[in-house]
Amino acid sequence: MSQKTNDALGHFGEFGGIYVPDTLMTPLLEVAEAYEEARQDPDFQQELSYYLREYVGRPTPLTYCPRLSEACGKAKIYLKREDLAHTGSHKINNCIGQGLLAKRMGRKKVMAETGAGQHGVAVATVAALLGMECDVYMGEEDT
Repeated sequence: MSQKTNDALGHFGEFGGIYVPDTLMTPLLEVAEAYEEARQDPDFQQELSYYLREYVGRPTPLTYCPRLSEACGKAKIYLKREDLAHTGSHKINNCIGQGLLAKRMGRKKVMAETGAGQHGVAVATVAALLGMECDVYMGEEDT
């Protein structure tokens, strides 16, 4: 097992770090490098922004809740309507970025595990959008 307590910038602090099997270190470092490159690439950022706006439906609206506000007294209560994002939850926000990064890295397939299913739906949706294969794993019983 490889053990790393911080990176070159000192991230993670006293109780963080990574502890993963050696066979995963190379792919994890490849993803980290690709992410840093994509973060600095205006074309990648523009493509990500496009999909978040035009496909996901961001930014999702705030909805004022007058009756809930009244019940709470002086507070004005708003709900952030992530349920209005494509696929019905916030999960797709991250999956769009991950899918675009995988595509940029030349990957043809993505996979995910999901508990209640929302993450799996989001990953599969992004894979279909980007023309990638996808496997989703879900336990028979969530304990």
